[in-house]
Amino acid sequence: MEDLTGFEAIVVLAVILSRLIVPLFIIRFPLPAIVACLIIDGVDQSIFQTLAPDAELAGYQSYDKALDIYYLVIAYIATLRNWTNQRAIYVARFLIFWRLVGVVFFELGVPLPLGLEEVLGERGWLFIFPNVFEYFFIFYESVRLFWDPRRMNKAVVIGAAAFIWIFIKLPPEWWIHIAQLDTTDFIKEDIFGVDVSTGWVDTFMAKPWIVVIAVIAVIAAAALLWWAAKRYLPPRDRPITIDADAETGREVPPERLQAEREHMMQRVFRPGLWEKYALIVLTTIIFAQMLEVRAEPVGLSIIVAVIIIGNAAISTAFERRGFGPRNALLQFVVTGVVNLGILIAVLLGLSILEGGELPYQRLGFLLLLMTLLTVLHDRYRPEYVARFRKGDATADEAAPAV
Repeated sequence: MEDLTGFEAIVVLAVILSRLIVPLFIIRFPLPAIVACLIIDGVDQSIFQTLAPDAELAGYQSYDKALDIYYLVIAYIATLRNWTNQRAIYVARFLIFWRLVGVVFFELGVPLPLGLEEVLGERGWLFIFPNVFEYFFIFYESVRLFWDPRRMNKAVVIGAAAFIWIFIKLPPEWWIHIAQLDTTDFIKEDIFGVDVSTGWVDTFMAKPWIVVIAVIAVIAAAALLWWAAKRYLPPRDRPITIDADAETGREVPPERLQAEREHMMQRVFRPGLWEKYALIVLTTIIFAQMLEVRAEPVGLSIIVAVIIIGNAAISTAFERRGFGPRNALLQFVVTGVVNLGILIAVLLGLSILEGGELPYQRLGFLLLLMTLLTVLHDRYRPEYVARFRKGDATADEAAPAV
């Protein structure tokens, strides 16, 4: 991606920036933001083909997979802040880590065991570890538009995840990673019988009756879904809002939340530290592969552990002396400075020991990524803990199950 012209570089930069910035809105506006991320992920290649057709983007697949993980991890952290059904959070936690492990195996080129690579190919890890979390997140947020999600019992939550896994995610994962078919090529060549270079208007005009049938099928499916929803789903029990902060029953009493944050910040090995470490180290390994940072996964994991534990120790010392940041931006800056100091110390030691030149710009990006995820997790996990603290009426108990 180095040999880009000025306009091509602007197009690529605009797409990548949109994929870095839009996910931040998932925290406050979960459903529209993650749908926007899904759309950007789906059209980015078409944008490149249209606006930068001559750009050499051979390495963009790694960027694409890593940026997918970026917004999925932010979406998981948003569940800690916003979700009121603890069972759904348990399922979401399993699904996000399942996907992260699969992507790490794929990026590191770990061979599939038991001869599965001969059957599934080199992308088999992505089929075995499908991205179920994303659609489970959309399912939950869609329910939250109309109903109190605390009404969903264990059978509904697990059943929804299983349905998404088997019927919604496995077929496209097989299509993309096992059969390695391109949807655009299939539509143009096999359905409309035109060359892949043909524009979409000319493609549709080649066999307009297919377009008519497709439109009728979509309208019929929408009508069927509307009829089924009106007949079988319970009546709406809340006003529709896309703002997570406007949800009834989500907010934790401020005094309880503040007490939980102060309690957690008083300990270095605080609750959630290992979850945060696992999230950040898996994400960092994936981005390190994207950025071609030549670091062994074990060594990178150790560096991340030193940064996270060192950050926790320093922030705990500040908090005990009454200097803990209360503002999100201030927390980001302070955490970034602390992480930078720890990283510089580690890298100086490595450069002295190994005598090599380090990719400081790429490591700087990884540092910003670690800082962002650290701040988000540190700010919103206390909200999750306070909401479901034992001894209080949990959110799952506050509404009847369906």
